[in-house]
Amino acid sequence: MAGVREDLEAFAAELFDGFFRADQRRWGQAYVRGLLLEGRRKSVEPMAARLGEDGNRQALAHFITSSPWDPAHVRARLAWRMQDAIGAEALIVDDTGFLKDGDASACVSRQYTGTAGKVTICQVGVSLHVAHDHASAAVNWRLFLPASWDPTSPEADPDKVARRSRCGIPAQAGHVEKWQLALDMIDETRSWGIEVPLVVADAGYGDAAAFRLGLEERNLPYAVGISSRHTAHPADARPVRPAYAGTGRPPKMQYPEPAQTMKDLTIAAGRTAARPVSWREGSRPGKGQSGFKRMYSRFVALRVQPAGRGIRKTKDTPELPERWLLAEWPATEPEPVQFWLSNMPSGMPLTTLVRLAKLRWRIEHDYREMKQALGLAHFEGRTWGGWHHHVTLVSAAHAFCILQRLAHHPKDTAPA
Repeated sequence: MAGVREDLEAFAAELFDGFFRADQRRWGQAYVRGLLLEGRRKSVEPMAARLGEDGNRQALAHFITSSPWDPAHVRARLAWRMQDAIGAEALIVDDTGFLKDGDASACVSRQYTGTAGKVTICQVGVSLHVAHDHASAAVNWRLFLPASWDPTSPEADPDKVARRSRCGIPAQAGHVEKWQLALDMIDETRSWGIEVPLVVADAGYGDAAAFRLGLEERNLPYAVGISSRHTAHPADARPVRPAYAGTGRPPKMQYPEPAQTMKDLTIAAGRTAARPVSWREGSRPGKGQSGFKRMYSRFVALRVQPAGRGIRKTKDTPELPERWLLAEWPATEPEPVQFWLSNMPSGMPLTTLVRLAKLRWRIEHDYREMKQALGLAHFEGRTWGGWHHHVTLVSAAHAFCILQRLAHHPKDTAPA
């Protein structure tokens, strides 16, 4: 136990090295230690009761809610450390809900969250994680500000706008779509010197053509979930120029056949195009079962030319850009059940394409650990700054657990 305490002190010293004041460094370490101690509730008061000589409730509350430290400095150090420790092969984007009983906290609104699986009163945080098959860690966060909290929005709610000042929401903070928050985090993380070998996201982000276009404008590889309703042309389809009558502007090049949905393209390829792939080991579900089982399914991978709004053609190349369409089609299902779009190279092996597209499972693993063991959703303050401070330090506590696990069991994928 003494060794773990020493490891935590060294980790905290590295993380809070940018803090000029000794009291900030002390309470930063104390808060992280409080998150790691056993206990069901990880808000300030119960943590203070467990911290012994560091259990100054007032000091901890001030540090997390009011102290003017910039969480970006801690996140940057966290990203540097975890990128090296994990050997990150992707950045994963997702969001999670913070359920609330009242509506006084910053950015609380009735909105959909996958955490509850319905529209409910909550905050929504967008997170960015460095990831590899064996480990992942949250290194950046944004608090989603609904349009009802934005005074410049036609959907502004006067009561919520009036609460902005009490919640400490910066004047420049307005309503921004989650996919744009994700691009902003990617830009910030790259500015810290973090390499982005691949971006992975679910259909909540992949369905936004502007998000995919933003990644391509940044020359970033991606494998993102999409809905089956998106359309594309087969890879061998070529546009032709319609007959010109000789008057007016010459017609533009057009594809002779209409684009098909991703689902129809996959079904047209047929069941025989589906190949079995095993992409990782997963824990065995059910009581009394232990060990691991291989995650296995059947997949179709097609080269397609995505169509629709937000897809850019160049002046010299009238064809739409060619991309991977990956579809999961289990042997027990009459139709494919999940779809991804990727701009990874055309020679990418199917097993690699599947493994990377499926890497998003890591983010659910992170959310579960941070919420169940480390109090991610336990922050009781109502301020914008306090929320950002809390989620950053929970990410630090989670990263410390990962480092401990990697140091002692580098091949273990069990929860920290």
